[in-house]
Amino acid sequence: MTDKQKKDGLSRRSVLKGAAATAGAAIGSGAITGFPTIWAQNIKDVTLRQFGTGVSNLNDVAQKVKEDLGFTLEMTALDSDSVTQRAATQPDSFDIADIEYWICKKVWPTGNLQAMDVSRIKNYDKIVGIFKDGKLTPESEIAQGTAPHTVGFIPEPGATTFADEQTNWMTLIPTIYNADTLGIRPDLIGRPIESWSELLNPEFKGKASILDISSIGIMDMAMVCEAMGEIQYGDKGNMTKEEIDKTIGIFTEAKKNGQFRAFWKTFDESVNLMASGEVVIQSMWSPAITAVKSRGIDCVYQPLKEGYRSWGGGIGLSKSLSGLELDAAYEYINWYLSGWVGGYLMRQGYYSAVPETSKEFMSENEWGYWFEGKEATDVITSPTGDKLAEAGDKRDGGSFYDRMGSVACWNAVMDENQYMVRKWNEFIAA
Repeated sequence: MTDKQKKDGLSRRSVLKGAAATAGAAIGSGAITGFPTIWAQNIKDVTLRQFGTGVSNLNDVAQKVKEDLGFTLEMTALDSDSVTQRAATQPDSFDIADIEYWICKKVWPTGNLQAMDVSRIKNYDKIVGIFKDGKLTPESEIAQGTAPHTVGFIPEPGATTFADEQTNWMTLIPTIYNADTLGIRPDLIGRPIESWSELLNPEFKGKASILDISSIGIMDMAMVCEAMGEIQYGDKGNMTKEEIDKTIGIFTEAKKNGQFRAFWKTFDESVNLMASGEVVIQSMWSPAITAVKSRGIDCVYQPLKEGYRSWGGGIGLSKSLSGLELDAAYEYINWYLSGWVGGYLMRQGYYSAVPETSKEFMSENEWGYWFEGKEATDVITSPTGDKLAEAGDKRDGGSFYDRMGSVACWNAVMDENQYMVRKWNEFIAA
């Protein structure tokens, strides 16, 4: 930090303290209006730099932040591996890291993110249990892999290890998550698909695809190998070297036999492969299904009998964020969980960490379709207005509790991660 930045930071902080004292501390209250006057004027000069994957780094969100909060949010979308690298090695290049929990497991020990004070999060009590104690309902079993709550808390600020239970300090404030499965083109397949094992069915030779992000792809592979009855894992999310070898071996053989049309890294690649019909079954993300359907092409996010592979993401703050910028970041987080963004994300098929606030920003038809698994009573559209479903249609996989209650594993970082990545790269190069 330069002397000028330090001085600016100090002067901003002292201005802020004075303003908060005279006008009542609205900062961190989550109130979108009613900031102290000086705060309201100064915040217009704030620019926060956010990066993450294309899943949630959306221009519409940045525009809405400007309208509602007054400051500028600069967003950069990268692939998952680049996100991990940047968060781990370039802490001064960002203010906000919008990352997944498995990425947090790699990044948190570097000390590049700062602990977040739960008492400043207005809707903390309404965050779903998955992110607090790992349980969707009191009866839920916790799935294998890097479950978000296992890397969601630390004992105290400065700690580089994770806490075993909820504390006042979170690593990420959860925002977005989903239950992932295989995307299919039912019009081109022409029969029911019920199992993960179908990804390697020779019937789809040259028309299957898997994503080339090792930490996620290995979990898709494990779901397939277990469904085929080839491997019974002790823990899919923390494989032994032998399990990694066997898993990669099965997929390498399939690759050499010409099973795969491509390996995709970005959302857009997956959409194009599916929309063109070059691929009929593949690893996919919910909004990619939405994007294919919005082109008027039949595409289904297929519920499978073995369950879903799940992931969750949240907002982390750079260790170098302080003063007015830090207060603006907390204000942003409180705004993020207050419902508008949640409604936007849910219309793409994701879930919000605080579903009940999203409900206020969705029609009864939308909430019924996306969250409750009910039949649509009218046309369902994407956030950009493209038609996704007709009256009478139901969401693939049913309700929130049906889908998130059928999670078999979370995206994971294993103890043998380096070994796994090496083997993964050999598979892609084979």
